[in-house]
Amino acid sequence: MSNQVLSCQNVKANYGAIQALHGINLEVNEGEIVVVLGANGAGKTTTLRAICNMVAGDGTVMFNGQDISKTDTATIVNAGIAHVPQGRGTFAALTVRENLEVGAYTRNDNEVESDIQMWLEKYPVLGERQKQAAGSLSGGEQQMLAVARAAMSRPKMMLLDEPSLGLAPLIIEDLFQVFAQINKEQGTAMLLVEQNANLALEIAHRGYLLETGEITGSGSAQELRNDPAVQAAYLGA
Repeated sequence: MSNQVLSCQNVKANYGAIQALHGINLEVNEGEIVVVLGANGAGKTTTLRAICNMVAGDGTVMFNGQDISKTDTATIVNAGIAHVPQGRGTFAALTVRENLEVGAYTRNDNEVESDIQMWLEKYPVLGERQKQAAGSLSGGEQQMLAVARAAMSRPKMMLLDEPSLGLAPLIIEDLFQVFAQINKEQGTAMLLVEQNANLALEIAHRGYLLETGEITGSGSAQELRNDPAVQAAYLGA
Protein backbone atom coordinates (compact mmCIF):
# COMPACT_ATOMS: atom_id res chain seq x y z
CA MET A 1 0.00 0.00 0.00
CA SER A 2 2.66 2.45 -1.01
CA ASN A 3 1.03 4.09 -4.05
CA GLN A 4 -0.77 7.25 -3.05
CA VAL A 5 -4.31 7.53 -4.41
CA LEU A 6 -5.50 10.68 -2.63
CA SER A 7 -3.60 13.56 -1.08
CA CYS A 8 -5.16 16.61 0.55
CA GLN A 9 -2.65 19.40 1.14
CA ASN A 10 -3.58 22.43 3.25
CA VAL A 11 -7.23 22.07 2.25
CA LYS A 12 -9.55 24.80 3.51
CA ALA A 13 -13.30 25.12 3.08
CA ASN A 14 -15.78 27.88 3.70
CA TYR A 15 -19.52 28.24 4.00
CA GLY A 16 -19.90 31.92 3.29
CA ALA A 17 -17.90 33.79 5.91
CA ILE A 18 -17.55 30.70 8.10
CA GLN A 19 -14.35 28.69 7.68
CA ALA A 20 -15.08 25.00 8.25
CA LEU A 21 -11.68 23.47 7.40
CA HIS A 22 -8.45 25.16 8.48
CA GLY A 23 -5.85 23.64 6.18
CA ILE A 24 -6.08 19.89 6.64
CA ASN A 25 -3.54 17.38 5.35
CA LEU A 26 -4.40 13.72 4.83
CA GLU A 27 -3.68 10.93 2.38
CA VAL A 28 -5.06 7.59 1.32
CA ASN A 29 -2.84 4.96 -0.29
CA GLU A 30 -3.85 2.31 -2.77
CA GLY A 31 -5.91 -0.44 -1.16
CA GLU A 32 -6.36 1.40 2.14
CA ILE A 33 -9.43 2.08 4.22
CA VAL A 34 -8.82 5.32 6.10
CA VAL A 35 -11.29 6.59 8.69
CA VAL A 36 -11.82 10.18 9.82
CA LEU A 37 -13.14 10.37 13.38
CA GLY A 38 -14.66 13.46 14.92
CA ALA A 39 -17.65 14.85 16.76
CA ASN A 40 -20.62 16.51 15.12
CA GLY A 41 -19.55 19.77 13.53
CA ALA A 42 -15.87 18.79 13.35
CA GLY A 43 -15.81 19.11 9.56
CA LYS A 44 -15.97 15.46 8.51
CA THR A 45 -18.68 15.85 5.88
CA THR A 46 -17.07 19.08 4.68
CA THR A 47 -13.81 17.18 4.13
CA LEU A 48 -15.50 14.83 1.68
CA ARG A 49 -17.33 17.68 0.00
CA ALA A 50 -14.06 19.59 -0.39
CA ILE A 51 -12.44 16.59 -2.09
CA CYS A 52 -15.28 16.59 -4.63
CA ASN A 53 -15.11 20.38 -5.04
CA MET A 54 -18.66 20.75 -3.72
CA VAL A 55 -17.78 23.56 -1.32
CA ALA A 56 -15.79 26.77 -1.69
CA GLY A 57 -12.23 26.66 -0.40
CA ASP A 58 -8.52 26.48 -1.07
CA GLY A 59 -5.62 24.05 -1.02
CA THR A 60 -4.61 21.13 -3.22
CA VAL A 61 -6.37 17.81 -3.75
CA MET A 62 -4.40 15.23 -5.75
CA PHE A 63 -6.05 12.07 -7.07
CA ASN A 64 -3.97 9.47 -8.90
CA GLY A 65 -1.25 12.06 -9.36
CA GLN A 66 -3.59 14.64 -10.91
CA ASP A 67 -4.59 17.95 -9.33
CA ILE A 68 -8.40 17.88 -9.08
CA SER A 69 -8.70 20.92 -6.81
CA LYS A 70 -10.53 23.03 -9.38
CA THR A 71 -12.14 20.18 -11.30
CA ASP A 72 -15.93 20.00 -11.57
CA THR A 73 -17.66 17.27 -9.61
CA ALA A 74 -18.81 15.29 -12.66
CA THR A 75 -15.23 15.03 -13.95
CA ILE A 76 -14.07 13.91 -10.51
CA VAL A 77 -16.65 11.09 -10.60
CA ASN A 78 -15.49 10.08 -14.07
CA ALA A 79 -11.90 10.01 -12.78
CA GLY A 80 -12.81 7.21 -10.37
CA ILE A 81 -14.19 8.69 -7.14
CA ALA A 82 -17.60 7.53 -5.90
CA HIS A 83 -19.27 9.53 -3.13
CA VAL A 84 -21.91 8.01 -0.85
CA PRO A 85 -23.31 11.10 0.89
CA GLN A 86 -24.80 11.32 4.35
CA GLY A 87 -28.53 10.64 4.44
CA ARG A 88 -28.50 7.97 1.70
CA GLY A 89 -27.41 8.46 -1.88
CA THR A 90 -30.24 7.18 -4.03
CA PHE A 91 -32.44 8.66 -6.72
CA ALA A 92 -35.78 8.31 -4.93
CA ALA A 93 -38.01 8.42 -8.02
CA LEU A 94 -36.00 5.77 -9.91
CA THR A 95 -36.37 2.06 -9.30
CA VAL A 96 -33.74 0.00 -7.53
CA ARG A 97 -32.50 -1.40 -10.85
CA GLU A 98 -32.45 2.03 -12.47
CA ASN A 99 -30.32 3.34 -9.59
CA LEU A 100 -27.80 0.58 -10.22
CA GLU A 101 -27.81 1.31 -13.95
CA VAL A 102 -27.21 5.02 -13.28
CA GLY A 103 -24.29 4.06 -11.04
CA ALA A 104 -22.62 2.42 -14.04
CA TYR A 105 -23.13 5.29 -16.48
CA THR A 106 -19.38 6.02 -16.72
CA ARG A 107 -18.61 2.44 -17.82
CA ASN A 108 -18.44 1.09 -21.36
CA ASP A 109 -17.62 -2.55 -20.65
CA ASN A 110 -19.91 -5.56 -21.07
CA GLU A 111 -20.01 -6.61 -17.41
CA VAL A 112 -22.55 -4.08 -16.12
CA GLU A 113 -25.43 -6.55 -16.08
CA SER A 114 -23.38 -9.17 -14.22
CA ASP A 115 -22.45 -6.56 -11.61
CA ILE A 116 -26.12 -5.60 -11.21
CA GLN A 117 -27.00 -9.24 -10.65
CA MET A 118 -24.16 -9.59 -8.13
CA TRP A 119 -25.53 -6.73 -6.01
CA LEU A 120 -29.12 -7.96 -6.29
CA GLU A 121 -27.90 -11.33 -5.01
CA LYS A 122 -25.69 -9.82 -2.31
CA TYR A 123 -28.71 -7.89 -1.01
CA PRO A 124 -31.69 -10.18 -1.74
CA VAL A 125 -34.17 -7.55 -0.57
CA LEU A 126 -32.96 -5.31 -3.41
CA GLY A 127 -33.47 -8.17 -5.83
CA GLU A 128 -37.02 -8.65 -4.59
CA ARG A 129 -37.72 -4.95 -4.97
CA GLN A 130 -35.71 -4.13 -8.05
CA LYS A 131 -38.76 -2.66 -9.81
CA GLN A 132 -39.74 -0.62 -6.76
CA ALA A 133 -38.98 3.11 -6.40
CA ALA A 134 -35.90 3.66 -4.23
CA GLY A 135 -37.74 6.27 -2.17
CA SER A 136 -40.17 3.61 -0.93
CA LEU A 137 -37.42 1.49 0.64
CA SER A 138 -36.56 1.55 4.33
CA GLY A 139 -33.56 3.57 5.52
CA GLY A 140 -31.38 0.48 5.74
CA GLU A 141 -32.41 -0.72 2.30
CA GLN A 142 -31.71 2.70 0.81
CA GLN A 143 -28.23 2.68 2.33
CA MET A 144 -27.58 -0.76 0.86
CA LEU A 145 -28.67 0.59 -2.52
CA ALA A 146 -26.56 3.74 -2.13
CA VAL A 147 -23.42 1.67 -1.56
CA ALA A 148 -24.25 -0.70 -4.41
CA ARG A 149 -24.97 2.22 -6.75
CA ALA A 150 -21.61 3.80 -5.92
CA ALA A 151 -19.77 0.50 -6.34
CA MET A 152 -21.38 -0.02 -9.77
CA SER A 153 -18.98 2.54 -11.24
CA ARG A 154 -16.08 0.30 -10.15
CA PRO A 155 -14.39 3.32 -8.57
CA LYS A 156 -10.77 3.48 -7.59
CA MET A 157 -11.89 5.22 -4.41
CA MET A 158 -15.09 5.51 -2.37
CA LEU A 159 -15.94 8.41 -0.07
CA LEU A 160 -18.34 7.20 2.63
CA ASP A 161 -20.13 9.80 4.73
CA GLU A 162 -21.60 8.48 8.00
CA PRO A 163 -22.95 5.27 6.42
CA SER A 164 -24.21 3.91 9.77
CA LEU A 165 -26.34 6.96 10.57
CA GLY A 166 -29.84 5.97 11.70
CA LEU A 167 -29.46 2.27 10.94
CA ALA A 168 -30.10 -0.76 13.13
CA PRO A 169 -26.99 -2.47 14.57
CA LEU A 170 -27.33 -5.67 12.50
CA ILE A 171 -27.65 -3.68 9.27
CA ILE A 172 -24.62 -1.59 10.24
CA GLU A 173 -22.49 -4.68 10.86
CA ASP A 174 -23.51 -6.17 7.52
CA LEU A 175 -22.77 -2.88 5.76
CA PHE A 176 -19.27 -2.66 7.20
CA GLN A 177 -18.59 -6.26 6.21
CA VAL A 178 -19.50 -5.29 2.65
CA PHE A 179 -17.07 -2.35 2.81
CA ALA A 180 -14.29 -4.68 3.92
CA GLN A 181 -15.22 -7.16 1.18
CA ILE A 182 -15.20 -4.51 -1.57
CA ASN A 183 -11.83 -3.28 -0.33
CA LYS A 184 -10.32 -6.76 -0.21
CA GLU A 185 -11.76 -8.20 -3.42
CA GLN A 186 -11.64 -5.12 -5.65
CA GLY A 187 -8.80 -3.19 -4.02
CA THR A 188 -11.01 -0.11 -3.72
CA ALA A 189 -9.51 2.57 -1.49
CA MET A 190 -11.95 4.17 0.96
CA LEU A 191 -12.11 7.35 2.98
CA LEU A 192 -14.68 6.68 5.68
CA VAL A 193 -16.24 9.42 7.81
CA GLU A 194 -17.92 7.74 10.74
CA GLN A 195 -19.04 8.27 14.34
CA ASN A 196 -19.21 4.54 15.07
CA ALA A 197 -15.51 4.45 15.83
CA ASN A 198 -15.43 0.86 17.05
CA LEU A 199 -16.73 -0.60 13.80
CA ALA A 200 -14.79 1.85 11.63
CA LEU A 201 -11.47 1.01 13.28
CA GLU A 202 -12.16 -2.72 12.91
CA ILE A 203 -12.04 -2.46 9.11
CA ALA A 204 -9.72 0.56 8.70
CA HIS A 205 -5.97 0.48 8.15
CA ARG A 206 -5.33 4.02 9.39
CA GLY A 207 -7.22 6.98 10.76
CA TYR A 208 -7.23 10.71 11.42
CA LEU A 209 -8.78 12.70 14.25
CA LEU A 210 -10.59 15.87 13.19
CA GLU A 211 -11.57 18.60 15.62
CA THR A 212 -13.16 21.92 14.64
CA GLY A 213 -11.78 21.74 11.12
CA GLU A 214 -8.22 20.70 12.03
CA ILE A 215 -6.42 17.34 12.03
CA THR A 216 -5.32 16.78 15.64
CA GLY A 217 -3.94 13.26 15.41
CA SER A 218 -3.40 10.24 13.19
CA GLY A 219 -2.07 6.70 13.31
CA SER A 220 -2.74 3.11 12.44
CA ALA A 221 -6.13 1.72 13.41
CA GLN A 222 -4.49 -0.28 16.20
CA GLU A 223 -2.63 2.76 17.52
CA LEU A 224 -5.85 4.76 17.64
CA ARG A 225 -7.73 1.95 19.35
CA ASN A 226 -5.03 1.78 22.03
CA ASP A 227 -4.85 5.55 22.57
CA PRO A 228 -6.51 6.42 25.93
CA ALA A 229 -7.67 9.81 24.62
CA VAL A 230 -9.29 8.19 21.61
CA GLN A 231 -10.85 5.54 23.80
CA ALA A 232 -12.35 8.17 26.06
CA ALA A 233 -13.60 10.41 23.25
CA TYR A 234 -14.75 7.90 20.64
CA LEU A 235 -14.72 4.31 21.92
CA GLY A 236 -16.81 4.67 25.06
CA ALA A 237 -13.95 3.64 27.34
